[in-house]
Amino acid sequence: MATRSAAAKKVAAKKLAARPAAKKPAPKPAARPATPTQAPVETPAQTPAQTPKKAKLVRDSFTMPQVDFDLIGVLKERALGFKRPVKKSELLRAGLRALAGLNDAALQAALNALPPLKPGRPRKGG
Repeated sequence: MATRSAAAKKVAAKKLAARPAAKKPAPKPAARPATPTQAPVETPAQTPAQTPKKAKLVRDSFTMPQVDFDLIGVLKERALGFKRPVKKSELLRAGLRALAGLNDAALQAALNALPPLKPGRPRKGG
């Protein structure tokens, strides 16, 4: 039986030798790092593998005083004044980014200027 296994090994070796060699993909040229004076150039037709993943969207609800809610309408009107329609969520996101840019003292002052709210949902009748 030892001869059969040796013969089988020879046949298998011949089959492997007869196969065409798998082509390796050509190496990609290394991307040049962007210099501080030169911004990276983005191509308009990016493949799906190159596009960044979309951020996960989160839905939430919250309570705010009517006065603050009315400010949303005022800010939306101001945005229409310079021909930029805006959604409530865009205003809230822009406000969060503006707050994030404040130093600790300015953020604390802005938070202390807000009147405190009772926790929980307001009554439906009120």
